Amino acid sequence: MNPAEAYILKQPEPYKSIMLHVQLLIEHAAPEADMMYKWSIPCFYIGKKPICYINQSKDFVDIGFYHSKYMTKYQELMVSEKRKLVRSLRYKQLEDINDEVLLFVIDEARQHVDKPLLG
Repeated sequence: MNPAEAYILKQPEPYKSIMLHVQLLIEHAAPEADMMYKWSIPCFYIGKKPICYINQSKDFVDIGFYHSKYMTKYQELMVSEKRKLVRSLRYKQLEDINDEVLLFVIDEARQHVDKPLLG
């Protein structure tokens, strides 16, 4: 088992279920993405370019998107918390996840993967 999978499986509930569901949605929406273990969390890459990460933090799961500044829809659902690069969707319960929204955001992240992260 790779370290990214181990990270997800060691999380307490409900975070483990949330992360497994998000992982499946990412793998469905971006089948070319590879899940790697970077910065001690699961990160998804297309080639050498990051699209998103999954992290359990405080009382929620954070799905951070690196190219969020290019995204056109659902910005009002994303949290920046003074981060310059990443905006994220956050979930406290599995039932909080709107698959349609998350799939759209993942697909949009894929479309912008070749654009510069900064600037």
